[in-house]
Amino acid sequence: MRLISFLHDGKSGFGALSGDRIADFSAQAPDLKSALAAGILADLTGVEPTIPLSAVTLLPPIPSPGKILCVGHNYETHRQETGRAKVANPSIFTRFADTLVASGQPILRPRHSTHLDFEGELAVVIGRGGRDIAVADALSHVAGYACFNDASVRDWQWHTQQFTPGKNFPGTGGFGPVLVTADDVPDYRALTVTTRLNGQVVQSQPTAEMIFSIPTIIAYISAFTPLSPGDVIATGTPGGVGAKREPPLWMKPGDVVEVDIPGIGLLSNPIADVA
Repeated sequence: MRLISFLHDGKSGFGALSGDRIADFSAQAPDLKSALAAGILADLTGVEPTIPLSAVTLLPPIPSPGKILCVGHNYETHRQETGRAKVANPSIFTRFADTLVASGQPILRPRHSTHLDFEGELAVVIGRGGRDIAVADALSHVAGYACFNDASVRDWQWHTQQFTPGKNFPGTGGFGPVLVTADDVPDYRALTVTTRLNGQVVQSQPTAEMIFSIPTIIAYISAFTPLSPGDVIATGTPGGVGAKREPPLWMKPGDVVEVDIPGIGLLSNPIADVA
């Protein structure tokens, strides 16, 4: 299934996208995170797709995740361009839920910086929670996959060795447009993450080239914190980020940035200044 969260007639809901129409499952659970927690995705059937996609406003697939965990330098091309040393374990940092924006909504350049950079990524959404999840069992905890843009305010990211400020300005995390359930993704390693800025490819790399696999990431994270249904893991960005270009390529108001993962979706966000 291709699941979306949305606003329709002033109410939030979620459903399955079929072509350009939505089967609304909101009567069966208040939101997608609740449906995951209740373990009822397989029971979400028997509803005709009657709501036109054009009649709704998209929300992030999980509008308010309990946790958003991001992996840094998880492609060798990106590790090399940043000059980071090779490490034995994934580099993990966090995002806040109020940083998320849906496909079609603007990514906001903050007042405090013009150094807004793109980071196209594959996101994993947890369907079944757990602690100390084994690598061999990790994919059974995945509900599905989505596109993510871990847009970064670089100068604030570089104030210290900690990433948190530059990754958590409101309205900087593109997420969506859909959550593709894991049963429709036979092999996440067969995907390719491509980022375009104003139609020009700026990043493109197969997910098979991740340094740390998704099962390894899930096992590592779940060793230090419990994972819950609806939690989001952004699995890292390929090389080609704007900060490491000569001259640097920063996103600015009027730009459009896209994260395209065939088989998963096309996340598109205009860039705008904070009002």
